[in-house]
Amino acid sequence: MSQFTRTWWGNKFIDGLERFTDSGRLGRGRSYARNGKVKSFKMNDGLVMAEVRGSVNPYFGVYKEPLYKTKIEFEPISQEKWKLAIAQMASKASFISRLLLNEMPDNIENAFSPLGLHLLPSSREDFKTTCSCPDYSNPCKHIAGVYYLVAAELDKDPFLLFELRGLSKEVLHRELAKTPLGLALSAELTADAAAPVAVNSYYTQAIANEAQTVSLREFWHGAKRLPQTIDVGVQSGVSAIVVKKQGDFPPFWHKDGSFIEAMEELYMRVKTKNKL
Repeated sequence: MSQFTRTWWGNKFIDGLERFTDSGRLGRGRSYARNGKVKSFKMNDGLVMAEVRGSVNPYFGVYKEPLYKTKIEFEPISQEKWKLAIAQMASKASFISRLLLNEMPDNIENAFSPLGLHLLPSSREDFKTTCSCPDYSNPCKHIAGVYYLVAAELDKDPFLLFELRGLSKEVLHRELAKTPLGLALSAELTADAAAPVAVNSYYTQAIANEAQTVSLREFWHGAKRLPQTIDVGVQSGVSAIVVKKQGDFPPFWHKDGSFIEAMEELYMRVKTKNKL
């Protein structure tokens, strides 16, 4: 499984399939996905279309490699139920903050279970699958091979889970950003950074100022009294926000562990260094 998935949601997707799919067909499906038997593969609006190369078998009169058309259709969640699910996600800061930062909360199903819904597959009823091969079983090994490629795509972008169930990432973010918690976090995420200023040199240029005559009394006492209180700048409510804006598992990160978790551990070590 590790060849196709390395995230918890990718593994959960495969775990769900294993609960209601024959292990032998899943094994042959893994082999098909691993050995490039899936010739074409595309996902769009909850529908997965693929062409899978079959096997030559003279015993059954198959002398030329066949090409089977495979289709997987995910059961969509209705718009009314999506509104309820979004309200559940928007009611908890732990959900909305991570979703707006392009992360998938590991307890995301808690936002769906009170409504009798689920995001990840849990039964055969979550799919409608067809294949043009002569195998009477459904799912066949060709469909199983496509399952693993779907899991690999979900591993790269967990928000495909929402799209496969009928809600795009853009709509999800837009609806979450309208809520009170979403408005507060969106303001932080969209805060304008200082515009870059063009310079003629990468090195700081020394600025010569004319020397001023200052008496010792003015030097030590100063022309103005220091303020009695100092206003402390307000810190961001989201830790490591610059890193989290980019999402987990960026293209340059090839390890199995979470990039954000690794950065959080690094920042914590730096923060606590030399402290007794």
